[in-house]
Amino acid sequence: MLLEKLKNNHLILATQSPRRHFLMKEAGFEFEIKVPLGIEEIYPENLAETEIPKYLAELKASWFEGKLNEKEIVITADTIVVLDNKVLGKPSSYEEAISMLRSLSGRPHDVVTGVCLLSKDKKHSFSAFSKVWFRKLTEEEIIYYVDTYKPYDKAGSYGAQEWIGYIGIEHIEGSYFNVMGLPIQMVYKELEGFIG
Repeated sequence: MLLEKLKNNHLILATQSPRRHFLMKEAGFEFEIKVPLGIEEIYPENLAETEIPKYLAELKASWFEGKLNEKEIVITADTIVVLDNKVLGKPSSYEEAISMLRSLSGRPHDVVTGVCLLSKDKKHSFSAFSKVWFRKLTEEEIIYYVDTYKPYDKAGSYGAQEWIGYIGIEHIEGSYFNVMGLPIQMVYKELEGFIG
């Protein structure tokens, strides 16, 4: 079993996201949190939307290159929301958070997470895709959510595991955990292949 095999390794989860910490813990992983410093999340303009999260996960992993010992494995991740071929990142203001939720209301959108696994001598990246349908949200619901939950650290300005997810998400095609920020089942499976 993977968790047994990992006892010979030291997992490093390179993220500040409490959702990713939670999902890794719930899946039984033991890990250290170490966040790469000074990484600007900038990607080439001609990159396809679906490739952006994987590119950014690899960018974050590059900070650890040449710094790992034989036992260490780093996991980095990045999640984006895509609506009409436009990337919705983290909102930078109250107005932008409201505007994002208005645009997602009553429509389907895609959530893409890129993950990179890095050890001293190899690297492996993969992506997970989910489609999310929101019912039509009222202006009052949107304002209440942003006022109460302040979703400024979340792509697309929402957390599926928060109030807006409970009352607004009608349907998800693909992994729910991917929408939370980490496709944990896929991480488990890919890690199994990575360590052999």
